[in-house]
Amino acid sequence: MSMRNYSRFIPGDEIDAVQQWRFGAIETAAQLLQAQVKVRETEHDAAQQEVARQESFRAGYADGVAQGHAQAQAEVQQQMADFLANQAAQSGQHFSELFQSTQAQLDQAQQVMAQGVLELSCELARQVLRQELSVNPNVLLPVIREAIDLLGAEHRSAVVRLHPTDLEVLEGVLATEFSGLGLSLRADSTLQPGGCLVESAGMVVDATLQKRWQRAVATLGLTSTWEATDEPA
Repeated sequence: MSMRNYSRFIPGDEIDAVQQWRFGAIETAAQLLQAQVKVRETEHDAAQQEVARQESFRAGYADGVAQGHAQAQAEVQQQMADFLANQAAQSGQHFSELFQSTQAQLDQAQQVMAQGVLELSCELARQVLRQELSVNPNVLLPVIREAIDLLGAEHRSAVVRLHPTDLEVLEGVLATEFSGLGLSLRADSTLQPGGCLVESAGMVVDATLQKRWQRAVATLGLTSTWEATDEPA
């Protein structure tokens, strides 16, 4: 078929050979292109969502790690605080018990020291009194006066027993002082110097040195005897 130069019109004898143009192919291509674009958009959106999800996951993970770390740190700090508080309580209890024990030991030591000082003072007093009685029997006079006064006014007669040495020194003084009383002075070697027994109508006033000493130290809570352990009674 020879080719003609068609400017604007198709010759009538060739119209039958012309086929009608259909737009189906173009529409299909456009739909395909649109579908591809939509797929790409969907993939892009999915990629964006995945990126956002990953970012959200990383952020959530970081927040979780930070929260976990903070919680763990808080728990460790609380455990340390509880441990220190428990240690402080135990140390305080131990210190209180130690203080009470030390105080009890100190009180006991003070009592022992006080007892020792008291016993030493009594021993010194005993030695001083013994020395005084050996050089000055007249110190027995107040004792005899007190013993006779204890008999009362109804007793007009009495027997006074003294150590022979004391009687030798005090006989004249007593006879003069108690001349108005029927006083009988008798030597008694069983008595220690510095002591006496006063008897009247069955009543006996024990003013021996041993008895007076026991009464004196008893007021101090002691039971010391007059005789020393290395001395004969």
